[in-house]
Amino acid sequence: MSRMTARLSVRVAAAAAPLLLLPWAAGSAQAHGAPTDPVSRVYACSPEGGAARTAACRAAIAANGAPFTAWDNLRVAGVGGRDRKVIPDGRLCSGNLPAYRGLDLARRDWPATRLSPGGRLTLTYASTIAHTGTFRLYLTKPGYDPSRPLTWSDLPERPFAEVKDPPLRDGAYRMSATLPADRTGRQVLYTIWQNSSTPDTYYSCSDVVFPERWKAAGAKRSTEPAASAPAQASTPVPASPAAHASSAQRPPAGSATPGAGRSDGRAESTTADGTPVAEATHGGSGPSAPLLAGGATAVLLLTGGAALVLRLRRPRRR
Repeated sequence: MSRMTARLSVRVAAAAAPLLLLPWAAGSAQAHGAPTDPVSRVYACSPEGGAARTAACRAAIAANGAPFTAWDNLRVAGVGGRDRKVIPDGRLCSGNLPAYRGLDLARRDWPATRLSPGGRLTLTYASTIAHTGTFRLYLTKPGYDPSRPLTWSDLPERPFAEVKDPPLRDGAYRMSATLPADRTGRQVLYTIWQNSSTPDTYYSCSDVVFPERWKAAGAKRSTEPAASAPAQASTPVPASPAAHASSAQRPPAGSATPGAGRSDGRAESTTADGTPVAEATHGGSGPSAPLLAGGATAVLLLTGGAALVLRLRRPRRR
């Protein structure tokens, strides 16, 4: 009888061993996450993010000495709301974690998402396991200089949005908030997720671009007749031509898949390092419009298509 009991115990242990490897069996250690829209630096530069070939991501990976495979693991335990005391200036994007130090590089060409000043933001935050906690969203102050390391003084004391215990649906948290109306140019959306069911706090930097004031006013006037059209979902797109040629953003399974193309249908030119120089927005209160690289290609395609239509319409001579 003892032999049968021993054999049964071995069989049960062998059958249960694979279950120990499942994510839910590991507890809070597997509860990870990061924003995918507006795309965070860590996700954009990950193998899944599709922007790892951009100049900014290559520099970040080189600084790390390894790729951002664990894009959902940027978390610090035991902070307990003391973010400004625990995370030092210049290390906000990495959470002061050596494995993510490349995210703190001060650059103007990080993959970015276009947003509308005063518009509606829908944040998609991919997560592995549902946990309770509070999301705090900050936007860098007017006059922020992206060529300098991000510091706490670049952020307001209070977040522009705070969301407690949102539901986890289809592998992501989705939160809506109204953006400040006085931002222009490149800014950083800084997200802090403080868990209440675990001791962890997650940090992330999402680079965003707002149009200049005069361009925003012009875009609003030009799109007023179409204000009743449904707003498009925000689309994070790498700012570098190399990233545009590689692949589109690929959120993890279960999260929303962003579309492609600009809302106003116009191409955008860029500098040699991929920094946008012709910024435009779809105006109104829509969430965001993407930064597109390779504007020259779009112009050529449009021009060629128009010429073909004219040629087909021209009557044939007999």
